[in-house]
Amino acid sequence: MMRVLLVDDQDLVRAGFRMILSVEPEIEVVGEAADGARAVELAKELKPDVVLMDVQMPGMDGITATQLIVAAEAGKVVILTTFDRDDYLFESLGAGASGFLLKNTAPEDLVEAIQIVHSGHALLAPEVTRRVIKRFTGGGERVYRPDLLEGLTDREREVLGLIARGLTNTEIANQLFVGEATVKTHVSRVLLKLGLRDRVQAVVFAYECGLVTPGDDLAG
Repeated sequence: MMRVLLVDDQDLVRAGFRMILSVEPEIEVVGEAADGARAVELAKELKPDVVLMDVQMPGMDGITATQLIVAAEAGKVVILTTFDRDDYLFESLGAGASGFLLKNTAPEDLVEAIQIVHSGHALLAPEVTRRVIKRFTGGGERVYRPDLLEGLTDREREVLGLIARGLTNTEIANQLFVGEATVKTHVSRVLLKLGLRDRVQAVVFAYECGLVTPGDDLAG
């Protein structure tokens, strides 16, 4: 059972999300909050698996609440907003969010997002990957640090490079002619060895250390 906390200052929005999730047998909505401060309190109390977090709310905003929830290890956060703005995206990722969705996303995509984040992966679509790459590689020349990659096997480096190009586990498996379970194992080992939280950090790391460059082709 995936336990979810809903955070939004609009009652109708929370009711809509609750209705969508109520028909999913593997998802339970364990609480609701209308502002960031209450969200932090409930997250610490209820320890949900996933927090669906609005950005703009009275009092404490969703970005600050996300940072506090992640720091307290009180749940993984998926940001939900009506605004497709880069500042929200990067502030959310910087605060430790594991996903970023627009509120007009399809119900099935919302459910899938919860499942993905609950399983320990970041919700980072290829188009969002491109924006992350542009942001984190646009500030000047990066210093290549091959020593940071010395702990990885050749296959793990290859997998990291494909993650950085925006490929999903399924696409990586197809390209390397291995099973998806094998790819998941490689991804987990890469994150563990490099001390990275999720695929978002893996993308940034791969570009910062020079494993891939902005000129490389991306998936999609």
